[in-house]
Amino acid sequence: MPRAKKSSPEVPFYRYLWDYYQANKGTIRRNYRDLTKKFLDYNEPTRTRAWHLRKPQYEALEMYVFLKEYLGNAPVHRVFEDWYNRKGRFENRAANLAGVDEETDQVSMFETLDTATYEAVFKQMKRSKQSYANYVFALTMGTGKTLLMATCIFYDFLLANKFPKDERYLHNALVFAPDKTVLQSLQEIDTFNRSKVVPPEYVNVLNGLLRIHVLEDAGTTLNTHDGSRFNLIISNTQKIILKRRSTEPTPVDTLFSSAKPAYEPGESYSAFDDLYDFDKILDEKDLTTNQRFEKLLRLEQLGVFIDEAHHAFGKNLARDVGAEKDTRVTSLRLTIDELAQGLKRAGTRVVACYNYTGTPYAQGKLFPEVVYAYGLQAAIRAGYLKRARVHAYENVQDRSFLKSVIERFWRDHTEEDGQGRRMPIRHEGMLPKLAIFAPTVDELTKDVRPVVESVLADLGVPTSKVLVNVGDTSITTNDDLREFKLLDTPSSDKQFILLVNKGKEGWNVRSLFGVALYRKPKSKIFVLQATMRCLRAIGEGQQTGHIYLSEENKSILQDELQQNFRLDLKAFQQSGTGKETYQVRVVPPPRTVRIARVQKLYDVKERRTVERAAFGLASLDLSKYEGRVTIKGGLKDSAAVIGSEEVEMEARAFSPMTLAAEIARYLNLSPVRVERILRESDDGMDALVDMASTYNRVVYEVIIPRLFDTLYEGVEYEKKESEDVQLVKPPEGGFYSVQAKPDDVVLLSSLSADSAYSPQTLSYSFHLDTYAFDSKPEQRFFREMLGHQQIKSLYFTGMLTHGQTDFFVQYIDPESRAVRSYYPDFLIETVDGKWLIVEVKGDNKVDDPIVQAKQDYASQLATASAMEYRMIRGNDVLDGLSAIVLRPA
Repeated sequence: MPRAKKSSPEVPFYRYLWDYYQANKGTIRRNYRDLTKKFLDYNEPTRTRAWHLRKPQYEALEMYVFLKEYLGNAPVHRVFEDWYNRKGRFENRAANLAGVDEETDQVSMFETLDTATYEAVFKQMKRSKQSYANYVFALTMGTGKTLLMATCIFYDFLLANKFPKDERYLHNALVFAPDKTVLQSLQEIDTFNRSKVVPPEYVNVLNGLLRIHVLEDAGTTLNTHDGSRFNLIISNTQKIILKRRSTEPTPVDTLFSSAKPAYEPGESYSAFDDLYDFDKILDEKDLTTNQRFEKLLRLEQLGVFIDEAHHAFGKNLARDVGAEKDTRVTSLRLTIDELAQGLKRAGTRVVACYNYTGTPYAQGKLFPEVVYAYGLQAAIRAGYLKRARVHAYENVQDRSFLKSVIERFWRDHTEEDGQGRRMPIRHEGMLPKLAIFAPTVDELTKDVRPVVESVLADLGVPTSKVLVNVGDTSITTNDDLREFKLLDTPSSDKQFILLVNKGKEGWNVRSLFGVALYRKPKSKIFVLQATMRCLRAIGEGQQTGHIYLSEENKSILQDELQQNFRLDLKAFQQSGTGKETYQVRVVPPPRTVRIARVQKLYDVKERRTVERAAFGLASLDLSKYEGRVTIKGGLKDSAAVIGSEEVEMEARAFSPMTLAAEIARYLNLSPVRVERILRESDDGMDALVDMASTYNRVVYEVIIPRLFDTLYEGVEYEKKESEDVQLVKPPEGGFYSVQAKPDDVVLLSSLSADSAYSPQTLSYSFHLDTYAFDSKPEQRFFREMLGHQQIKSLYFTGMLTHGQTDFFVQYIDPESRAVRSYYPDFLIETVDGKWLIVEVKGDNKVDDPIVQAKQDYASQLATASAMEYRMIRGNDVLDGLSAIVLRPA
C-alpha cells in the first residue's frame, strides 16, 4: 500500500520578518545610505503632500529596501536560517515579537518555532533555491503593483548611479508581463509622472539615466548597447522566453539566429485565452534563443520583475517558487535561470528576481518565498477597493438574466434630469460601465449581443453604447480596440462591454461598476478574476461594485476565495461591520468522535401492471419556478436582504409531440408510448403542455419523476458504516482565520485568567483556542453549560463550516434538492457516557423547512451513532433554561 503523502508545514515567515523590521526600524535605517533615507522619507504616506504611496505600496518598498541594503539581497532561505538561529543581522532579535496583522490591524503574538518545523520549512525553501535571490510580493489587485515596481526600479537606478561598484543595486531591469493585456498596463511605468515617487532634485537625474524599451510587437528587436546601464525593458514573456527547437537548424538558421524572434505572428497565441500556456514543462536541451535574449546577456547586474506572477508561471508557480518539489521547471523559470547562467559566464549576474502577484497563496498553499503580503480583505476595509454587492440569480434563464441585469444596472447608475429622462451618473467625469461575459464568441454574437441590444432599445438607450471585445478581428475591429483602451476616459461613451474570457489582470477599468457572469466558464479561477474587475476604487468615498452571478458561479466564487485568499464569503464583505479576524488554533490532543454514516441504496424494477398516470398539476406550488432576484448588502450568506423582485421568464414552448419526445429522451422510452400515457393521464395532454410551456422546469422536476414512479418501483435498503472523525483537521498554516465581532468571541486564554473557571473545567472543552459564536444565545449556552456537573466534554462545532472538520451531517435541501452539509452547534458528552448533538436555533427559524430537514437527517445520524439530537430555542437559552437539553428525551 503506498504511503500517504505528508503535507509540508507552513510558516508565514513574511510576518515574522515584517515584525522584526518594525521593531528594529531605527537601528536598521542607520545602516542605509543617505540617498536611500531621503527616497523613503519622500514617499512616507504620512507626509503632507498632494500624492504619496499607499500604505501597502510603501510597506512593500520598505521591505524591498530592507532586503537589499540591510540583508544584501540574501535569498529567503538564508534570511530564514539567520533569523531562526539569531546570527548575522539577526543576532540581537527578541525571542517573540508582538506584531500587527495586516488584514485586521489587530496585535498578534508569534510563537517560537520548534526545531522540527523550522528544519522542514528551511528544507522546503532551500530545495528549489535559485542561483539568485527570488522574492514574492503579494499585493491584492487595486493596490498599485505597477507603480510599486516602477518605484523600486527608480530607487535602484538612482543608487546604482551614485554607487556603481556596489553589487547590491540593479544596473538594468527586465519587466515581464504574462500577456498583451498586462503589457499594456505596464506601459504606465513609462508614462506616469516620476516626480510622484522620486525626490524633485533627482527627477532630472533619473530622466537622464533611463532608457525604456517596450517590446510590444512580435517583431520588435531589443536595441540596447552592449554593456550599457539603466535600461528598463518591458516585455511580454513570449518575446524573451526560450523555445524548444522543433527541427535541426540549417546553416541559414545558424547565420541569422540572433535576429530570429521567439514568437511569430503565426503561432497559436491569444491574449483572450482563459488559460495561459506559458508553463509548458521543458528540459535543458534543444532550446533556441532569440535576438532579445542574446542582447540581455550583454547587460550587467540585471534585475528581473515578473508582474502577475500567477499567470506568468501558470499553474506551476507553486513549484517554481518552492512550494512544491519538482526537478523540472517552466519555460519562463528556465529562461531566467539561463539568463543568470549566461550573465555569470560574462562576469556579471542576475541580482534578484521579484515576483509580484495578487495573493501569497496558490491552490491554498502559501509560497515560502513571500516577503510581503497585503490581502483583499484589508484593501476593501481600507477603501482601496469598492465594496461588493452580489446579486444571486435563481431559476432564471440566460435571456431573463441579461434583461434583469441591464435594467437594474441602468436604474442604479442613472438619475432623472428633471425632464423625465434618466441620465448616467458620472464618476471623475467617466460613465459607469457593465461588463457582460460570454463563454464563447459564437454565443456572444448569436445569443448575448442581440438580447443586450434589444433590452437597451426598450430602455431608450442607443446601441452605440455597446462595445464588443472578443479577440476576433472579424468581430472586434481596430476601432473597437481603440475604444476599449479609452474606456477609463471622460470621452468614452461606451457603457456595456461584451467580452469573452477577458477577466485577466491588467484590464484596469476603474469606471467598471458591474460584472455579469451567468454561464459557467471553462476555468473556475476565471469567476474570481472576472468578478474582481469591478472593485477598483474610483471617485470620492467608497463606491460599490455590483456582481451579478448565477447560484452556481456564486458557489465557485466562494471556493476560489478560499483557495486564493483563504477567505470565505463570510469574511469577504463590506467594511464597517465591526468584525475582526481571529487566528484559531487547535488545542491538543486531537479530538475524535465515532459516528455512523448511513447510505440509502435502491434497486429499480419495471412494474408489471401500470396504473393511470397522475401528475398532480393542480396542487403544485409554482412559486419556486418563478424567476426572482434577491439583492444583498454583501457576499455574506446572512447579509441583510435589500430587495427582492420577480424576473420575467423566457420559456420554451412545447407541443404534444415535442413534450412526448423530450420525456422519452430522458426515460429512454418510445415517444409513442409516452404520448399515449400523457393523453390518458388524470391531468390530460392539454394541461401538461400548457404547464410545461409556462414553467419548463416542471417537465424535469415533476412530470418526468412522477412518470418514472408510475412505470417503475424501487426497493430501498440501507448500508451503515462507522468511522472515527476528527472534530478539527490540522490547519496547514498552523491556524484557521475566522471573522467575528469581539463580543461574540470567547478565548481560552481569557477564561484561563478568570477565577470562575478552573483548569479542570476548561479542559472539558476548547478543542480550539478560540470560539467565535454566531449569536448571543449560542455564547450563553456555552458559558452556562461549561463546567456543568453532568457534562464530561463540551465542544462548539458550528464555527468551522468550510471543510475544516469531518463532523457534519449531510442532508437534502428541500428547496433545491441538492445534497448539502450541516454543521451542528455543539457536541456534548455526559458523565454517564451519552453523546448529544445540540443545535441552538432562533425561535423564528425552528419551523423553517431547511431547519427541519437538517433536524431530520441529524436525528437519523445520531440514532445510527448511538447519540441523541436536541434542538433548543434561543429564547429558552436566554431565559436560563440551557440545561433542558440534558433531560431524558
